Amino acid sequence: MTVKAVSAGAILFRDTRGRREYLLLKSRPGDWEFPKGGVEGDEELQQTAIREVKEEAGVEDFRLIDGFREEYDYVFEAGGKTIHKTVHLFIARSFEASAELSKEHRDLQWRDYEQAINTITQDGPREILERAHEYLDDLAQEAEGEEDGEGERTYLA
Repeated sequence: MTVKAVSAGAILFRDTRGRREYLLLKSRPGDWEFPKGGVEGDEELQQTAIREVKEEAGVEDFRLIDGFREEYDYVFEAGGKTIHKTVHLFIARSFEASAELSKEHRDLQWRDYEQAINTITQDGPREILERAHEYLDDLAQEAEGEEDGEGERTYLA
């Protein structure tokens, strides 16, 4: 018997001295992932992502970036059932310098893009991070073009 499950979360990033860093959480089985969790009740996917960032990363001051939502899915066994899980990921910008480890994870780290790509253990989240990183680069270039089109690349404010 296959059970369908839906989760949502966010690729959370911060800007540290002009360098974008992404938050990765180490799950109990040992995979590095983004804050995410199951949809509760009649929550919208964005509401779930926001709640999970607060619960799993302890970050309160952040905002979702419009226009980006990607999904991946995987299948696993639990309690004698086959679970087919679909995970929806958004992008969120943190305005806090730090995050707090929840009881659900073993470790957390802020990593720059290259480190994050090399740390994430599953293909689905890794591919979505690649697309999210490009999306943020494109937004940063657009914002820069509106200002003066010259000079150093700035990240989203």
